[in-house]
Amino acid sequence: MKKLLFLILMGLLIACSTSKKSSSLLEEDQLYITRKYIGDFLEYCHTGPQIVGGKDLIWIKTSVYTTYGKISAYGKTCDFSVGDKIYLKPVSSTTGDIGNWVYQIENDFSINYRVSEFRFENNVFTRNWSQ
Repeated sequence: MKKLLFLILMGLLIACSTSKKSSSLLEEDQLYITRKYIGDFLEYCHTGPQIVGGKDLIWIKTSVYTTYGKISAYGKTCDFSVGDKIYLKPVSSTTGDIGNWVYQIENDFSINYRVSEFRFENNVFTRNWSQ
């Protein structure tokens, strides 16, 4: 009787004990959205719709991208504060083409702007991808 009670108690202990799973294992069907740090916000400038593609753009300068022309977003003003940590985050894939992602620039305080496809390279406005 004691042996049977001991076996049942051991079986319950083993069945109810927690197991450790590695948190580094990714689930196959889960989508992980991460964001990339692109520097501390320094300043911005605005380009009117008559200059580039008929849209208002803000050109953002950060501590990593210290020249205008690398990062542009749609908008007339920028509400980031000097020193805010700025991140680049994929938001969603556009319909039609697989792999065409829409990105946004955001800070830690829920201010975000949609990244535009325009860049300024070699004294010419260019589009990096078509939308």
